[in-house]
Amino acid sequence: MSLSHTAAEYMLSDALLPDPGSSRAKGLRLELPSDRLLKFVTVGLPLCLVSLAFAREFSAGSQISCFSPTNFTGKQSAYADTACWDSLIHHGFDAEGRAVTKSLWALKAFPYSLLVVAVLMYLPYLLWRYAAAPALHCDLLFIIDELDKSYNRSVRLVQHMRKVQQASAEPEQFWEEYERARQERYFEFPLLERYLTCKQHTHGLVFIYILRNLLLLLFLAATCLYLVFLHLNIFFQDEFSCSIKTGLLQAEPHIPPLIPCKLVFFSIFQLISLAVGSVYVLLIPVVIYNALQLCQWDKGLLSVYEMLPAFDLLSRRMLSCPLNDLNVILLFLRANISELTSFSRLNAVSTLREATANKEDIDTVIDFMTLLAGLETTKPKHQ
Repeated sequence: MSLSHTAAEYMLSDALLPDPGSSRAKGLRLELPSDRLLKFVTVGLPLCLVSLAFAREFSAGSQISCFSPTNFTGKQSAYADTACWDSLIHHGFDAEGRAVTKSLWALKAFPYSLLVVAVLMYLPYLLWRYAAAPALHCDLLFIIDELDKSYNRSVRLVQHMRKVQQASAEPEQFWEEYERARQERYFEFPLLERYLTCKQHTHGLVFIYILRNLLLLLFLAATCLYLVFLHLNIFFQDEFSCSIKTGLLQAEPHIPPLIPCKLVFFSIFQLISLAVGSVYVLLIPVVIYNALQLCQWDKGLLSVYEMLPAFDLLSRRMLSCPLNDLNVILLFLRANISELTSFSRLNAVSTLREATANKEDIDTVIDFMTLLAGLETTKPKHQ
């Protein structure tokens, strides 16, 4: 008999979760995988492409090629290229023959505008990092720690029940007291449950998360509209007529009024704008999906933890409108499931409960542990 008792003690000791120490606080993920992907793509893509554009500019030298008259010297041709690049104004004529001008300065500012786009795309991440991440880190650390502790308390409770049952002279009286304790909810650990219930009535995290996605959606749409504007107005004109007859050269008779010029980098900027615009358009549904995640509960995680004693947020229908901080915390608990050691064990217990013939014998993890510890021979059936 002592051998079976020793085996049961070893089994219950092995079921206890080890202390994670300080590694848990450092390993928590404060961004969802989809949000992290959005940050890397929306910020990294324009930075990567603009670096290629600047490398092309520095390696190729002049970004413009003007067809100067044949009587121009080399220095005069270089001056014409520089003057036309500095002005970037197209001189033409309308249908009625009147002179019109069109500024192409946006082409020169295009690489720098991509830098501005990258900074704008980084702002929602900074908002989340400094306005919500510290509070979320504290919430996750407390909830994960309490969930694992609640599991350990259940195992230790079964260990204590074994000792009391072995020392009890009347096993039936012990089980009657156990059933009365269950009915009067002596086994519940209300701190965690009440904390989660309190989070249903706060909306700070969900407000910042929705604001983050709205800002990101706004910046994506604004960037796409900006690129459409460039394509409709500028990115179809790689050749223009430039006038260098200004200033001291205005009275020079040998200088023609207009010089034809061609933008060397034009095709590169077209490819960059198309790449950025196409990727950003594809990312808009991802941002909308991230925001819509908050419209429904992630009940899978909480349903597993109903194996803990008296943890019944779902059965008591306390989950009302999903737009609250608790739903955001559940999403991040799912992202940090590797830090939640008790989840895999409770999930296994839930699976075994579904596969058990007499499901009424297993309501909580305490019931499961009592069966494994060999207390089922004298345990009464639940009504």
